[in-house]
Amino acid sequence: MRFFFRSRQFKTILSVFLVVVILALAFGFAGSRMAPFTDIAGIITAPFRNLSTAVNNGIKDFISTYKGGNDLMVTNTELSDELNELRKKSAEYDEMKSENEFYKNYLGIKEKNEDFTFCPATVISRDTTDPFYGFTINKGLASELKVNDPVITDEGLVGFISEIGSTTAKVTTILSSNLTLGALDSRTADSGILKGNLQLAQKGMCRFSNLARSSSIAIGDYVVTSGEGIFPDGLLVGSIKSIGNDDYNYSIYADVVPFVDFSSIRKVMVITSFEGQGGLNPAGE
Repeated sequence: MRFFFRSRQFKTILSVFLVVVILALAFGFAGSRMAPFTDIAGIITAPFRNLSTAVNNGIKDFISTYKGGNDLMVTNTELSDELNELRKKSAEYDEMKSENEFYKNYLGIKEKNEDFTFCPATVISRDTTDPFYGFTINKGLASELKVNDPVITDEGLVGFISEIGSTTAKVTTILSSNLTLGALDSRTADSGILKGNLQLAQKGMCRFSNLARSSSIAIGDYVVTSGEGIFPDGLLVGSIKSIGNDDYNYSIYADVVPFVDFSSIRKVMVITSFEGQGGLNPAGE
């Protein structure tokens, strides 16, 4: 037996026992500390528990982020739909406002000319090869339009329908050399002929000619239709910019700037009927 107490095994057992006793006494003095073996087990398993907690928290964060991102995507989609709906309503409102303004501007013309019958139309294409700014509208025979019907805007005379199809029509403007119409100086009532040509069309003008030398027209005077030909009387044409002498027939002429900007026309009115309609064609024949 005495050899056992001297053996290495006994010394090892004794060392472990002493360590356990010392630890027990130390934790005993700590009062509120947990049992030694429990604490030791906690120390050993702490890294594993921390890793598990981190993994669980990561999964929860991922789920929360995914759910939040999905909710955000749904919210963004709903907001996008609402924005598109608002844009649509805004466009419809702008179109309605534009149309109301468009019709309102013709009330004065209609009140002065109760015999006029109008058909509204929209410009759908422009002839880029036409130096006289001709264009096509979205109305034709199906809307009871006819060749030679006058075309106006609220600013003044545009021209006439020169070609027509079932649902479209070509408009020739007053800048064209193919158009001749009777006109008056609205202030003096001096009469003459309004006609376009290529050189003047490049400047956005047409010519008021065959005016008597005794006429008292002046720069700034308004020119209106006289009612001769295919156009009713009293339609605004433009204002006189310059006056010159015609040496060929001893008359004077005036270059006129139309009130209508032909390059920016979007909507027009076609006068489909009026009292006295059916006069000479645009070429003056």
